[in-house]
Amino acid sequence: MNLGQKKILLGLTGGIAAYKVADLCRQLVKAGAEVKVVMTKGAKAFITPLTMQALSGNPVHDDLLDPRAEAAMGHIELAKWPDLIVIAPASADFIARSTAGMADDLLATLCVATAKPIALVPAMNQQMWANKATQANMQTAATRGFHIWGPASGDQACGDVGFGRMLEPTEIAHKVDAFFNYKPLKNQKWVITAGPTVEKIDPVRYLTNRSSGKMGYSIAQAAAKLGAKVTLVSGPVALDVPSSVELVPVQSAQEMLDAVKTATEKSDVFVACAAVSDYRAKNISEQKMKKQAESGLTIELEQNPDILHWVASNQKCYSVGFAAETQNVNEYAQAKMQRKGIQMICANDVSRSDIGFGSDQNELKVFYQSENELKMKHFEPQAKVMLAEKLVEFISKIKTEN
Repeated sequence: MNLGQKKILLGLTGGIAAYKVADLCRQLVKAGAEVKVVMTKGAKAFITPLTMQALSGNPVHDDLLDPRAEAAMGHIELAKWPDLIVIAPASADFIARSTAGMADDLLATLCVATAKPIALVPAMNQQMWANKATQANMQTAATRGFHIWGPASGDQACGDVGFGRMLEPTEIAHKVDAFFNYKPLKNQKWVITAGPTVEKIDPVRYLTNRSSGKMGYSIAQAAAKLGAKVTLVSGPVALDVPSSVELVPVQSAQEMLDAVKTATEKSDVFVACAAVSDYRAKNISEQKMKKQAESGLTIELEQNPDILHWVASNQKCYSVGFAAETQNVNEYAQAKMQRKGIQMICANDVSRSDIGFGSDQNELKVFYQSENELKMKHFEPQAKVMLAEKLVEFISKIKTEN
Protein backbone atom coordinates (compact mmCIF):
# COMPACT_ATOMS: atom_id res chain seq x y z
CA MET A 1 0.00 0.00 0.00
CA ASN A 2 1.06 3.55 -0.71
CA LEU A 3 -0.84 6.21 1.22
CA GLY A 4 1.96 8.75 1.43
CA GLN A 5 0.68 12.32 2.03
CA LYS A 6 -2.94 11.11 2.19
CA LYS A 7 -5.08 12.54 4.98
CA ILE A 8 -7.61 10.11 6.47
CA LEU A 9 -10.25 11.06 8.99
CA LEU A 10 -11.22 7.90 10.86
CA GLY A 11 -14.65 8.01 12.52
CA LEU A 12 -15.63 5.46 15.17
CA THR A 13 -19.23 4.82 16.26
CA GLY A 14 -20.58 2.56 19.00
CA GLY A 15 -20.13 -1.15 18.36
CA ILE A 16 -18.01 -4.07 19.52
CA ALA A 17 -16.10 -3.97 16.23
CA ALA A 18 -14.54 -0.67 17.39
CA TYR A 19 -11.70 -2.63 18.98
CA LYS A 20 -10.55 -3.72 15.51
CA VAL A 21 -10.17 -0.12 14.35
CA ALA A 22 -7.04 0.26 16.46
CA ASP A 23 -5.29 -2.14 14.07
CA LEU A 24 -6.79 -0.34 11.06
CA CYS A 25 -5.41 2.96 12.31
CA ARG A 26 -1.97 1.39 12.78
CA GLN A 27 -1.98 -0.01 9.22
CA LEU A 28 -3.02 3.32 7.68
CA VAL A 29 -0.25 5.17 9.52
CA LYS A 30 2.27 2.49 8.55
CA ALA A 31 1.26 2.93 4.88
CA GLY A 32 2.15 6.64 5.11
CA ALA A 33 -1.23 8.26 5.80
CA GLU A 34 -1.82 11.02 8.30
CA VAL A 35 -4.78 9.96 10.44
CA LYS A 36 -7.05 11.98 12.65
CA VAL A 37 -9.68 10.22 14.75
CA VAL A 38 -13.21 11.30 15.67
CA MET A 39 -15.15 9.21 18.19
CA THR A 40 -18.81 9.22 19.19
CA LYS A 41 -19.93 8.79 22.79
CA GLY A 42 -20.86 5.17 22.00
CA ALA A 43 -17.45 4.42 20.52
CA LYS A 44 -15.72 5.52 23.74
CA ALA A 45 -17.64 2.82 25.61
CA PHE A 46 -15.74 0.17 23.59
CA ILE A 47 -12.26 1.67 23.11
CA THR A 48 -10.50 4.58 24.77
CA PRO A 49 -9.52 7.83 23.05
CA LEU A 50 -6.03 7.41 24.51
CA THR A 51 -5.53 4.22 22.48
CA MET A 52 -6.50 5.93 19.25
CA GLN A 53 -4.39 8.98 20.06
CA ALA A 54 -1.33 6.82 20.65
CA LEU A 55 -1.81 4.94 17.37
CA SER A 56 -2.68 7.94 15.18
CA GLY A 57 -0.19 10.36 16.71
CA ASN A 58 -2.89 13.05 16.81
CA PRO A 59 -5.35 14.22 19.47
CA VAL A 60 -8.75 12.51 19.31
CA HIS A 61 -11.80 14.69 18.60
CA ASP A 62 -15.05 13.79 20.34
CA ASP A 63 -16.92 16.99 21.28
CA LEU A 64 -19.00 19.06 18.86
CA LEU A 65 -19.09 22.00 21.28
CA ASP A 66 -15.45 22.00 22.43
CA PRO A 67 -14.83 25.70 23.32
CA ARG A 68 -11.14 25.46 22.45
CA ALA A 69 -11.80 24.11 18.95
CA GLU A 70 -14.93 26.14 18.23
CA ALA A 71 -13.12 29.43 18.77
CA ALA A 72 -11.65 28.74 15.33
CA MET A 73 -14.73 26.88 13.97
CA GLY A 74 -12.91 23.61 14.56
CA HIS A 75 -15.60 21.30 13.19
CA ILE A 76 -15.61 23.15 9.87
CA GLU A 77 -11.84 23.06 9.61
CA LEU A 78 -11.87 19.35 10.43
CA ALA A 79 -14.50 18.75 7.72
CA LYS A 80 -12.21 20.41 5.14
CA TRP A 81 -9.04 18.61 6.23
CA PRO A 82 -9.20 14.98 4.98
CA ASP A 83 -8.86 13.43 1.55
CA LEU A 84 -11.19 10.65 2.72
CA ILE A 85 -13.48 10.05 5.69
CA VAL A 86 -13.81 6.42 6.81
CA ILE A 87 -16.57 5.56 9.32
CA ALA A 88 -15.66 2.23 10.92
CA PRO A 89 -17.58 0.72 12.50
CA ALA A 90 -20.66 2.42 11.03
CA SER A 91 -23.58 1.46 13.25
CA ALA A 92 -27.19 1.22 12.08
CA ASP A 93 -27.98 4.28 14.18
CA PHE A 94 -25.20 6.37 12.65
CA ILE A 95 -26.10 5.31 9.10
CA ALA A 96 -29.72 6.34 9.74
CA ARG A 97 -28.67 9.70 11.16
CA SER A 98 -26.18 10.45 8.40
CA THR A 99 -28.65 9.67 5.59
CA ALA A 100 -31.20 11.92 7.33
CA GLY A 101 -28.66 14.76 7.34
CA MET A 102 -28.62 15.03 11.14
CA ALA A 103 -25.83 16.93 12.88
CA ASP A 104 -26.33 16.08 16.53
CA ASP A 105 -22.75 15.09 17.35
CA LEU A 106 -19.31 15.92 15.98
CA LEU A 107 -18.99 12.96 13.58
CA ALA A 108 -22.47 13.39 12.10
CA THR A 109 -21.84 17.13 11.74
CA LEU A 110 -18.62 16.48 9.84
CA CYS A 111 -20.49 14.27 7.38
CA VAL A 112 -22.99 17.06 6.71
CA ALA A 113 -20.36 19.81 6.60
CA THR A 114 -17.85 18.10 4.31
CA ALA A 115 -17.55 17.95 0.53
CA LYS A 116 -14.99 15.15 0.83
CA PRO A 117 -15.74 11.48 0.01
CA ILE A 118 -17.12 9.32 2.81
CA ALA A 119 -16.83 5.55 3.17
CA LEU A 120 -19.23 3.68 5.46
CA VAL A 121 -18.02 0.35 6.88
CA PRO A 122 -21.19 -1.18 8.37
CA ALA A 123 -21.08 -3.33 11.49
CA MET A 124 -24.21 -4.56 13.25
CA ASN A 125 -26.32 -7.59 14.13
CA GLN A 126 -27.47 -9.58 11.10
CA GLN A 127 -31.15 -8.81 11.75
CA MET A 128 -30.41 -5.09 12.05
CA TRP A 129 -28.59 -5.25 8.72
CA ALA A 130 -31.51 -7.08 7.08
CA ASN A 131 -34.06 -4.60 8.44
CA LYS A 132 -35.88 -2.79 5.63
CA ALA A 133 -35.14 0.62 7.13
CA THR A 134 -31.40 -0.11 7.23
CA GLN A 135 -31.44 -1.38 3.64
CA ALA A 136 -33.33 1.71 2.50
CA ASN A 137 -30.80 3.90 4.29
CA MET A 138 -27.93 2.07 2.59
CA GLN A 139 -29.55 2.59 -0.81
CA THR A 140 -29.96 6.29 -0.06
CA ALA A 141 -26.36 6.58 1.09
CA ALA A 142 -25.09 4.89 -2.07
CA THR A 143 -27.05 7.13 -4.44
CA ARG A 144 -25.78 10.18 -2.56
CA GLY A 145 -22.20 9.15 -3.19
CA PHE A 146 -21.21 7.36 0.02
CA HIS A 147 -18.84 4.45 -0.55
CA ILE A 148 -20.19 1.26 1.04
CA TRP A 149 -17.53 -1.21 2.20
CA GLY A 150 -19.07 -4.42 3.47
CA PRO A 151 -20.44 -5.86 5.56
CA ALA A 152 -19.10 -9.40 5.55
CA SER A 153 -20.94 -12.53 6.59
CA GLY A 154 -19.83 -14.68 9.50
CA ASP A 155 -19.94 -15.23 13.26
CA GLN A 156 -21.06 -12.24 15.28
CA ALA A 157 -20.34 -11.24 18.87
CA CYS A 158 -23.99 -11.82 19.83
CA GLY A 159 -23.79 -15.43 18.66
CA ASP A 160 -25.72 -14.92 15.42
CA VAL A 161 -24.32 -15.79 12.00
CA GLY A 162 -24.94 -13.73 8.86
CA PHE A 163 -24.29 -10.43 7.12
CA GLY A 164 -23.42 -7.51 9.39
CA ARG A 165 -19.88 -8.38 10.43
CA MET A 166 -17.40 -5.54 9.83
CA LEU A 167 -14.68 -6.17 7.26
CA GLU A 168 -11.31 -7.07 8.74
CA PRO A 169 -8.84 -4.18 9.26
CA THR A 170 -6.48 -5.34 6.50
CA GLU A 171 -9.32 -5.49 3.98
CA ILE A 172 -10.49 -2.00 4.94
CA ALA A 173 -6.94 -0.68 4.63
CA HIS A 174 -6.65 -2.17 1.14
CA LYS A 175 -9.96 -0.54 0.19
CA VAL A 176 -8.56 2.81 1.30
CA ASP A 177 -5.51 2.16 -0.87
CA ALA A 178 -7.72 1.13 -3.80
CA PHE A 179 -9.80 4.28 -3.40
CA PHE A 180 -6.77 6.38 -4.21
CA ASN A 181 -4.87 4.06 -6.52
CA TYR A 182 -7.30 1.58 -8.17
CA LYS A 183 -9.42 2.97 -11.02
CA PRO A 184 -9.72 0.05 -13.48
CA LEU A 185 -12.45 1.76 -15.52
CA LYS A 186 -10.56 5.01 -16.04
CA ASN A 187 -10.90 6.28 -19.63
CA GLN A 188 -13.88 3.96 -20.21
CA LYS A 189 -17.34 5.21 -21.15
CA TRP A 190 -20.33 3.33 -19.69
CA VAL A 191 -23.95 3.92 -20.65
CA ILE A 192 -26.64 2.56 -18.34
CA THR A 193 -30.42 2.64 -18.62
CA ALA A 194 -32.60 2.51 -15.52
CA GLY A 195 -36.15 2.78 -14.24
CA PRO A 196 -39.44 2.33 -16.10
CA THR A 197 -40.65 3.96 -19.27
CA VAL A 198 -43.98 5.80 -19.46
CA GLU A 199 -46.20 5.46 -22.53
CA LYS A 200 -49.04 7.99 -22.87
CA ILE A 201 -52.60 6.88 -23.59
CA ASP A 202 -54.18 10.31 -23.19
CA PRO A 203 -53.21 13.48 -21.25
CA VAL A 204 -53.85 11.82 -17.87
CA ARG A 205 -53.34 8.07 -18.43
CA TYR A 206 -50.30 6.04 -19.29
CA LEU A 207 -48.78 2.54 -19.38
CA THR A 208 -45.80 1.80 -17.15
CA ASN A 209 -44.40 -0.79 -14.70
CA ARG A 210 -43.16 -1.18 -11.14
CA SER A 211 -39.43 -0.63 -11.71
CA SER A 212 -37.91 1.60 -9.00
CA GLY A 213 -34.61 2.18 -10.83
CA LYS A 214 -32.59 1.19 -7.76
CA MET A 215 -30.53 -1.50 -9.51
CA GLY A 216 -29.62 0.68 -12.48
CA TYR A 217 -28.73 3.66 -10.30
CA SER A 218 -26.55 1.44 -8.10
CA ILE A 219 -24.72 0.12 -11.18
CA ALA A 220 -24.14 3.67 -12.43
CA GLN A 221 -22.73 4.71 -9.06
CA ALA A 222 -20.47 1.66 -8.87
CA ALA A 223 -19.05 2.22 -12.37
CA ALA A 224 -18.37 5.88 -11.62
CA LYS A 225 -16.54 5.01 -8.42
CA LEU A 226 -14.21 2.74 -10.40
CA GLY A 227 -13.28 5.59 -12.71
CA ALA A 228 -15.70 5.25 -15.63
CA LYS A 229 -17.37 8.19 -17.34
CA VAL A 230 -21.02 7.23 -16.83
CA THR A 231 -24.14 8.36 -18.67
CA LEU A 232 -27.38 7.26 -17.01
CA VAL A 233 -30.46 7.28 -19.24
CA SER A 234 -33.36 7.03 -16.82
CA GLY A 235 -37.12 6.89 -16.86
CA PRO A 236 -39.07 8.63 -14.05
CA VAL A 237 -37.88 7.49 -10.59
CA ALA A 238 -37.78 8.90 -7.07
CA LEU A 239 -34.00 8.57 -6.62
CA ASP A 240 -31.11 10.98 -6.21
CA VAL A 241 -28.70 11.16 -9.15
CA PRO A 242 -25.47 9.33 -8.23
CA SER A 243 -22.45 11.60 -7.86
CA SER A 244 -20.15 11.99 -10.88
CA VAL A 245 -22.87 10.56 -13.15
CA GLU A 246 -24.44 12.39 -16.11
CA LEU A 247 -28.22 11.94 -16.08
CA VAL A 248 -30.34 11.98 -19.24
CA PRO A 249 -34.01 11.91 -18.12
CA VAL A 250 -36.56 10.38 -20.51
CA GLN A 251 -40.18 9.27 -20.45
CA SER A 252 -41.06 6.92 -23.30
CA ALA A 253 -39.22 4.00 -24.89
CA GLN A 254 -38.72 6.03 -28.06
CA GLU A 255 -37.15 8.86 -26.07
CA MET A 256 -34.90 6.34 -24.33
CA LEU A 257 -33.81 4.86 -27.66
CA ASP A 258 -33.02 8.32 -29.07
CA ALA A 259 -30.93 9.16 -25.99
CA VAL A 260 -29.15 5.79 -26.06
CA LYS A 261 -28.27 6.15 -29.75
CA THR A 262 -26.38 9.35 -28.96
CA ALA A 263 -24.88 8.20 -25.65
CA THR A 264 -23.51 4.87 -26.92
CA GLU A 265 -21.40 6.41 -29.69
CA LYS A 266 -17.80 5.40 -28.89
CA SER A 267 -18.91 3.84 -25.59
CA ASP A 268 -17.20 0.79 -24.07
CA VAL A 269 -20.06 -0.82 -22.15
CA PHE A 270 -23.85 -0.61 -22.38
CA VAL A 271 -25.94 -1.98 -19.51
CA ALA A 272 -29.67 -2.15 -20.28
CA CYS A 273 -31.14 -2.24 -16.79
CA ALA A 274 -34.30 -0.24 -17.54
CA ALA A 275 -37.67 -1.98 -17.58
CA VAL A 276 -38.78 -0.77 -21.00
CA SER A 277 -42.48 -1.07 -21.85
CA ASP A 278 -42.91 -3.63 -24.63
CA TYR A 279 -45.96 -1.85 -26.02
CA ARG A 280 -47.37 1.65 -26.47
CA ALA A 281 -50.73 3.03 -27.56
CA LYS A 282 -50.94 3.13 -31.33
CA ASN A 283 -53.01 6.31 -31.20
CA ILE A 284 -52.61 8.77 -28.32
CA SER A 285 -55.76 10.72 -27.60
CA GLU A 286 -55.29 14.50 -27.44
CA GLN A 287 -58.13 14.76 -24.92
CA LYS A 288 -58.96 12.72 -21.84
CA MET A 289 -60.93 9.67 -22.91
CA LYS A 290 -64.28 9.58 -21.11
CA LYS A 291 -65.57 6.42 -19.47
CA GLN A 292 -68.13 4.65 -21.63
CA ALA A 293 -71.01 3.18 -19.66
CA GLU A 294 -71.15 -0.63 -20.03
CA SER A 295 -69.29 -0.67 -23.37
CA GLY A 296 -65.77 -0.82 -21.89
CA LEU A 297 -62.69 0.57 -23.60
CA THR A 298 -60.40 -0.92 -26.22
CA ILE A 299 -56.87 0.45 -26.69
CA GLU A 300 -54.89 -0.73 -29.70
CA LEU A 301 -51.22 -1.28 -28.89
CA GLU A 302 -48.10 -1.49 -31.02
CA GLN A 303 -44.60 -2.70 -30.19
CA ASN A 304 -41.99 -0.32 -28.86
CA PRO A 305 -38.50 -0.25 -30.40
CA ASP A 306 -36.04 -2.83 -29.05
CA ILE A 307 -33.32 -0.66 -27.51
CA LEU A 308 -30.95 -3.44 -26.46
CA HIS A 309 -31.14 -5.20 -29.82
CA TRP A 310 -30.47 -1.91 -31.62
CA VAL A 311 -27.32 -1.26 -29.57
CA ALA A 312 -26.06 -4.82 -29.98
CA SER A 313 -26.60 -4.61 -33.76
CA ASN A 314 -25.32 -1.09 -34.40
CA GLN A 315 -22.70 -0.19 -31.78
CA LYS A 316 -19.39 -1.79 -30.87
CA CYS A 317 -19.78 -1.63 -27.10
CA TYR A 318 -19.99 -4.66 -24.81
CA SER A 319 -23.74 -5.06 -24.25
CA VAL A 320 -25.30 -6.39 -21.05
CA GLY A 321 -29.03 -7.04 -20.70
CA PHE A 322 -31.40 -7.72 -17.82
CA ALA A 323 -34.20 -10.28 -17.78
CA ALA A 324 -36.90 -9.73 -15.15
CA GLU A 325 -38.89 -12.97 -15.15
CA THR A 326 -41.64 -14.57 -13.07
CA GLN A 327 -41.13 -18.17 -14.24
CA ASN A 328 -38.60 -20.32 -16.12
CA VAL A 329 -35.98 -17.68 -15.29
CA ASN A 330 -32.94 -19.51 -16.66
CA GLU A 331 -34.63 -20.68 -19.85
CA TYR A 332 -36.19 -17.30 -20.71
CA ALA A 333 -33.01 -15.37 -19.91
CA GLN A 334 -30.86 -17.52 -22.18
CA ALA A 335 -33.41 -17.25 -25.00
CA LYS A 336 -33.46 -13.46 -24.60
CA MET A 337 -29.67 -13.33 -24.67
CA GLN A 338 -29.60 -15.18 -27.97
CA ARG A 339 -32.47 -13.18 -29.44
CA LYS A 340 -30.86 -9.84 -28.60
CA GLY A 341 -27.41 -10.89 -29.77
CA ILE A 342 -25.65 -9.77 -26.58
CA GLN A 343 -22.66 -11.06 -24.65
CA MET A 344 -24.16 -11.12 -21.13
CA ILE A 345 -27.55 -11.13 -19.44
CA CYS A 346 -28.50 -10.74 -15.78
CA ALA A 347 -31.63 -12.65 -14.77
CA ASN A 348 -33.73 -12.19 -11.66
CA ASP A 349 -37.05 -13.54 -10.39
CA VAL A 350 -39.38 -10.57 -9.88
CA SER A 351 -42.21 -12.78 -8.66
CA ARG A 352 -40.48 -12.81 -5.27
CA SER A 353 -41.28 -9.97 -2.87
CA ASP A 354 -37.85 -10.01 -1.21
CA ILE A 355 -35.89 -9.13 -4.38
CA GLY A 356 -36.43 -7.32 -7.66
CA PHE A 357 -38.92 -4.51 -8.33
CA GLY A 358 -39.08 -1.97 -5.50
CA SER A 359 -36.84 -4.00 -3.17
CA ASP A 360 -33.48 -2.89 -1.81
CA GLN A 361 -32.22 -6.48 -2.28
CA ASN A 362 -31.57 -8.46 -5.41
CA GLU A 363 -30.28 -11.83 -6.56
CA LEU A 364 -28.87 -12.43 -10.03
CA LYS A 365 -27.96 -15.30 -12.29
CA VAL A 366 -25.58 -13.89 -14.89
CA PHE A 367 -25.24 -15.80 -18.16
CA TYR A 368 -22.29 -14.88 -20.37
CA GLN A 369 -20.17 -16.06 -23.27
CA SER A 370 -16.58 -16.98 -22.47
CA GLU A 371 -14.18 -19.12 -24.51
CA ASN A 372 -17.03 -19.95 -26.90
CA GLU A 373 -19.06 -21.42 -24.04
CA LEU A 374 -22.18 -20.24 -22.23
CA LYS A 375 -21.39 -19.91 -18.54
CA MET A 376 -23.30 -18.78 -15.47
CA LYS A 377 -22.31 -16.76 -12.38
CA HIS A 378 -24.65 -16.69 -9.39
CA PHE A 379 -24.81 -13.63 -7.14
CA GLU A 380 -26.57 -14.52 -3.89
CA PRO A 381 -29.29 -12.25 -2.39
CA GLN A 382 -27.77 -9.04 -1.06
CA ALA A 383 -28.24 -5.28 -1.01
CA LYS A 384 -28.42 -3.83 -4.50
CA VAL A 385 -25.65 -1.36 -3.68
CA MET A 386 -23.30 -4.23 -2.84
CA LEU A 387 -24.44 -6.39 -5.73
CA ALA A 388 -23.89 -3.53 -8.19
CA GLU A 389 -20.24 -3.16 -7.19
CA LYS A 390 -19.60 -6.87 -7.65
CA LEU A 391 -21.48 -6.92 -10.95
CA VAL A 392 -19.56 -3.97 -12.41
CA GLU A 393 -16.23 -5.57 -11.56
CA PHE A 394 -17.45 -8.87 -13.04
CA ILE A 395 -18.58 -7.21 -16.29
CA SER A 396 -15.20 -5.48 -16.55
CA LYS A 397 -13.36 -8.75 -15.94
CA ILE A 398 -15.31 -10.78 -18.54
CA LYS A 399 -15.13 -7.94 -21.08
CA THR A 400 -11.33 -7.82 -20.70
CA GLU A 401 -10.97 -11.59 -21.01
CA ASN A 402 -12.97 -11.61 -24.24
